Amino acid sequence: MLTKIASTTHEAVYQISDPETGLQGFIALHSTRLGPAAGGLRMREYDSAQAALEDVLKLSRGMTYKNAAAGLPLGGGKAVIMGDPKVKKTPELLRAMGRAVDALDGRYWTAEDMGMSPEDMAELARETRYVAGLDSGSHASGDPSPVTAEGVFNAMQVGATHRFGSADLKGKTVAIQGLGHVGWHLCRMLHDVGARLIVADMDAARVAGTVKEFGAQPAAPDEIHRVEADIFAPCAIGGTLNSRTIPELRASLVCGAANNQLAQTSDADILDERDILYLPDYVANGGGIINVAAEILKIENRTPWVAEKLDTLRQTMQRILSKARAERSSPAHVADRTVDELILQEAV
Repeated sequence: MLTKIASTTHEAVYQISDPETGLQGFIALHSTRLGPAAGGLRMREYDSAQAALEDVLKLSRGMTYKNAAAGLPLGGGKAVIMGDPKVKKTPELLRAMGRAVDALDGRYWTAEDMGMSPEDMAELARETRYVAGLDSGSHASGDPSPVTAEGVFNAMQVGATHRFGSADLKGKTVAIQGLGHVGWHLCRMLHDVGARLIVADMDAARVAGTVKEFGAQPAAPDEIHRVEADIFAPCAIGGTLNSRTIPELRASLVCGAANNQLAQTSDADILDERDILYLPDYVANGGGIINVAAEILKIENRTPWVAEKLDTLRQTMQRILSKARAERSSPAHVADRTVDELILQEAV
């Protein structure tokens, strides 16, 4: 089921294949220097196996940085299943994926991500104990989306303080790209504090529901980054901040839940040149893995522990933005240096 692929950038990369269930995908372990690799399992359509491999490599590296930035004793890993979850996802396929995870003997812990649900995690758990994001059990953490959204909201307040002089988001216009679990919860939090919402998603029904519930203004998926707004929140797939879209942005602050928002590292400099404050994605969206980590680490008093970790993550973002301002550098570069130093220090 697992075929190891040579890699010069990751500790281990595996191709997954199970002809009986139609399972095709990859597991990538970027680093286990701080602990077992942890990161979600996503299922989506890819143009090719190479595209899926490139995605899992980027995502797993991002998890190393995300877990380190959140102060968790976990390394970075990720898994992807190739295929439309609405069509190809079956209990048999999920259980096969569970067996693939179990074959790694705890070097990788998986959890919910795009195209997955707590119910899906329960199917994997029938074959492996190395799965989190469950709805039931002594340390079950459930859907991590609300906590991810809370972390993004906290980061957005920190960014607003630096950009607008106040953490108050009342009256601010926020353009949200992607209305999955995290995007929807972020809309709810922003609506509750009086922000104005402009929203887009490939699913028209999600847009209609968000417009009705939160009084949001709809936008076309390929136009949302162009709308006039104070804050742009990428909450869908990665790579949406690139050489084509960044020149078209009309927001002065970018803070969202998507992973790997920058198509290229150099795109951080393009944002900086346009005086657009970019909040590093793996710091802003670290709430979800904090919630999952409480389950992996079997934390007894999870609520105060998660709250404390979220506050620490907020403080980390504050330090990164302050240092970036002092150095006149992009927060993305400062965040990478900060986490690299932390990994080296903690791994000694």
